[in-house]
Amino acid sequence: MRTSTADAADATPPYLRIAAEIQQRITSGELRAGDRVPSARQITKEWGVAIATATKVLAVLRQEGVVRAVPGVGTVVDTPQAAPAREHSRDAELTAELVVRAGTAIADAEGLAALSMRRVATELGVPTMSLYRHVGSKDRLVLLMADAAFGEAEFPDPAPAGWRERLELLARLQWAMYHRHPWVVAAIWVNQPDPTPKLLAHTEWAVRAFDDLGLGPDAVIYAHVSLYSYVRGIAVNLELEAGLRRAGAPVEPWDVREPEFEQFLAGGQFPTLARLNERNDFQFDIDRLFEFGLRHLLDGYAASVAPRD
Repeated sequence: MRTSTADAADATPPYLRIAAEIQQRITSGELRAGDRVPSARQITKEWGVAIATATKVLAVLRQEGVVRAVPGVGTVVDTPQAAPAREHSRDAELTAELVVRAGTAIADAEGLAALSMRRVATELGVPTMSLYRHVGSKDRLVLLMADAAFGEAEFPDPAPAGWRERLELLARLQWAMYHRHPWVVAAIWVNQPDPTPKLLAHTEWAVRAFDDLGLGPDAVIYAHVSLYSYVRGIAVNLELEAGLRRAGAPVEPWDVREPEFEQFLAGGQFPTLARLNERNDFQFDIDRLFEFGLRHLLDGYAASVAPRD
């Protein structure tokens, strides 16, 4: 029994890995136009998968235009597999870094919902199946894109002397990253973090600063995740605003909605809000919100470790 060349830990579904291997046989010339590709039954024997999985393999190859069904013959390599030399050249030059850059460009311009392996392949001018050899799966691609986004931060060496200065620097670097790549808020989940080198560099920077406060191990981790979650939580608004702009919807400042708020406040149900509204000509700014919250969050950390009489 043959096993797939992909590592067992790869999150790519088996049918996609097998389809990629058959695609590689076609690209390499092992299978030529008109040659029969392994049938569903042969796939079950060669790769040790169920017939339903084997059927999905052939369906994917048909969708990609790689093979076609010939009555009385079976599934054969389609003639268009003799792709232009330029496409073969691009496929040969493909790297994980190029795939990540292409995926990031799509997500930056159109949001994460627009990202698909087929779309990335189209942008790069390569067969969709070739992407899986470099990034494994769409989920893995998104994780690599997020890691690359975090990797844009340049930490100074030497680091600032104080723990607060180091954490302020970290938070502002992440805030700037979310401005450039708002889709990253949907790519990382703190309940199930994935270890990636550039994201871990941010974690190392944070826990080293918190460790200087003399906190216990659990408190250090919770403090780090709280700071990360604060920045990400405010950045959700950047992602929502980017979505509105892509849809062509207006992103209105607070004062445009002020008459609607005043209608609610005039009813007397919200007296404290009404009093504040009368005393204050408020102009909302999300960057000021970020700085305000960051300052008070760090004040809270400082107070929690300050000596008590």
